[in-house]
Amino acid sequence: MDWNTISGFYYLSTPTTLQYKVSLLYNGLMPKEEMESLENTKAQMRKGILEFCILLIISKGEVYSSDILKDLKKADLIVVEGTLYPLLSRLKGLGLLHYSWKESEEGPPRKYYTLTEKGEQNLEQLKKTWSKLKSSINSLI
Repeated sequence: MDWNTISGFYYLSTPTTLQYKVSLLYNGLMPKEEMESLENTKAQMRKGILEFCILLIISKGEVYSSDILKDLKKADLIVVEGTLYPLLSRLKGLGLLHYSWKESEEGPPRKYYTLTEKGEQNLEQLKKTWSKLKSSINSLI
């Protein structure tokens, strides 16, 4: 990642083709170190809820990994394949997911994911935890 400035504001230039402009002010310009720390904190918050979000998406029915990525991006939870596949493997290893291979009209067979019974139970617990956490944080805001 490279930090650049435009008109006195820092923005983060990512390795992807997308650029995310950041114009956070803190008594003028936010120092680069503080900006990097803030971006790291925001990334850690997103990572913390990513498994929950993946389980939510898969709970809607059989889903292909690129559809999971699309749904996450649509929800502004930008994730790359290199992040998603290890998470899917870990969730499968924990017995929360099952996958099946299906033929594709556009190439090789594809893996489609569904929740196992254990995954559904886990998701219900995470929903309760999320509800409590959201309420607790909202009381502080």
